[in-house]
Amino acid sequence: MQRTTTENELTFGALLLGVLLTLVFTAANVFLGLRVGLTFATSIPAAVISMAVLKALGRSGILRNNIVQTVASAAGTLASIIFVLPGLVMVGWWADFPFWQSFLICATGGLLGVMFSIPLRRALVTGSDLPFPEGCAAAEVLKVGSAEAGSAGVEESGAGLAALLFGSLVSAGFALLAAMRLAAEEAGGWFRVGPTATNISFSLSFALLGVGHLIGLSVGIAMLCGLVLGFGVATPVLVLLHLGPVDVLAAAPDVWKHEVRFIGAGVIGAAALWTLAKLIAPIARGLADAAASSKARALPGGADLPVEERDMPVAIVGAICGALILPIAWLLAHFAGSGPLASLAAPLAIGGTLFVYIAGIITASVCGYMAGLVGSSNSPISGVGILAILAAALLLALFVGPTAATAPHLVAFALFATAIVFSAATIANDNLQDLKTGQLVGATPWKQQVALMIGVVAGALTIPPVLNLLGQAYGFGEPSLAHPQPLPAPQALLISALAKGVLANDLDWNLIGFGVAVGAALIALDGWLGRSGRMRLPPLGVGMAIYLPMSLTLPMVVGALVGHAWEQRNVDEATRRIGVLMASGLIVGESIFGVIHAIPISITGLPKPLAVVGDEFQTIAATGGSLLFAVLLALAYRRATTLGARIGAV
Repeated sequence: MQRTTTENELTFGALLLGVLLTLVFTAANVFLGLRVGLTFATSIPAAVISMAVLKALGRSGILRNNIVQTVASAAGTLASIIFVLPGLVMVGWWADFPFWQSFLICATGGLLGVMFSIPLRRALVTGSDLPFPEGCAAAEVLKVGSAEAGSAGVEESGAGLAALLFGSLVSAGFALLAAMRLAAEEAGGWFRVGPTATNISFSLSFALLGVGHLIGLSVGIAMLCGLVLGFGVATPVLVLLHLGPVDVLAAAPDVWKHEVRFIGAGVIGAAALWTLAKLIAPIARGLADAAASSKARALPGGADLPVEERDMPVAIVGAICGALILPIAWLLAHFAGSGPLASLAAPLAIGGTLFVYIAGIITASVCGYMAGLVGSSNSPISGVGILAILAAALLLALFVGPTAATAPHLVAFALFATAIVFSAATIANDNLQDLKTGQLVGATPWKQQVALMIGVVAGALTIPPVLNLLGQAYGFGEPSLAHPQPLPAPQALLISALAKGVLANDLDWNLIGFGVAVGAALIALDGWLGRSGRMRLPPLGVGMAIYLPMSLTLPMVVGALVGHAWEQRNVDEATRRIGVLMASGLIVGESIFGVIHAIPISITGLPKPLAVVGDEFQTIAATGGSLLFAVLLALAYRRATTLGARIGAV
């Protein structure tokens, strides 16, 4: 899009608003990611809030709003570091998250992600036909918000903010009632089925329903299939085969936890790696196009570009990449400088830094292309984490050689180095999406790149204290006496297990291998469905539903079905966008409350510090809470329909 305005982009107000939204959305995404292994894209909610706030201040403009969403989009991506970083607590290396180490992991990796993705912009954004679904959607929202006063675009902007706020209030309000124990948090449980047992459980969580709306019908059906395979087939069969005439109701949860989950891990690994393998050829073509574009720019006349084509200068990109070597090498040397690895601190720091840069360049290319192909939210970023941890662990096993004394330390070092790579991967997964939005609204690329760097630093400052707060209040991974209901942190648990499996040889590869075989069958089925023109069945969704507790995945399935049914009745695109914002509000409200609720939990040491009733009220809380949950859900969708009708009337 050729720029038609002289509007200033990098204003202090736009950057400040973007940073404030980054702090809020990062905290929400950290909580959500630790709970269900998914994060939500923050660009569109940030753009809607920006349009309302800056318009109220008399400083609105499409380019300023674009800068706000660019800064805030770091929240939806850098927060994905929780797929790796909590592993250092789970393996016992860290008791909490040291601020400066955690901050530098996120900041250095995130800044590398920005730098590595800059050379790819011409090849993947302006020089390709990749759809960049979220980037294009964000651009449409920004264009709507820049419409003249009194137009349908302005009305939609106001309606979108109203939907976002209504959804947030509904989900936060119900979460408060659950924290007070006036409404139940979960319904269902384990029960006998003839000689065996299985589980049906449902979290009364509006955030999970909102996630279901956003992931869509195809992924929702895939998760439903995973639930059937995991809890309707694998768990009862394994209970019956392995346990015989014992108390199956007591044993079934352990069978799912110690056997069925690893089958799910195999499915996840196979699906993620297959998705990445399919992208090798397109990525190679994209890199070749990027090299050709760089050569063309160096020719006479190549610098005479319109502002919409001006990236950050190569010299500055190179200088930043070079400057980041020192803090990364120091981080790795400091991490390895104690315990049995102390004598290897220098070679580990050098080798680790090379690994971070080489793996970072590769993952930036992979993630940038994946973002353009399927969008940042649908990108199988966990597959990048699996590949990175396997590569790190295998290299350490090959060149260092684990012993009984060094294996735990090498596992921790592999997770530490992979966390830096993963930070780069997550930001690259988002950066090109933002640059696509900028291209469509006439923004200046280098100014967006600066804005995203600011968002990276803001997110990196937020993540360590939020992780410490949530870890102290809820705990991660496996239940313990101190934390009987921890945040599952599924990817961090899986990636930690893979690192230990390679370096400490304590992983049940038979179950994972069976899961890989199931994943291969699902990949073949998904391919056949695609070729025959039927609805796809993403294997990654199936694997996640086998791996996660049913209480977390069943609400997402219901959310996908309810959201699809609502969209079938509301075919207007503007109304559907209102539905997306309402669903985003459901996620944001409950997630932010979860972070705030962690404060009194940490202070008091009580799991339910806001409780006003005891156990005797819980039967009423379960019945009444379920009914209230259904009523509020209906009201939320009715509100979205009403707001959509208001737009259509303009």
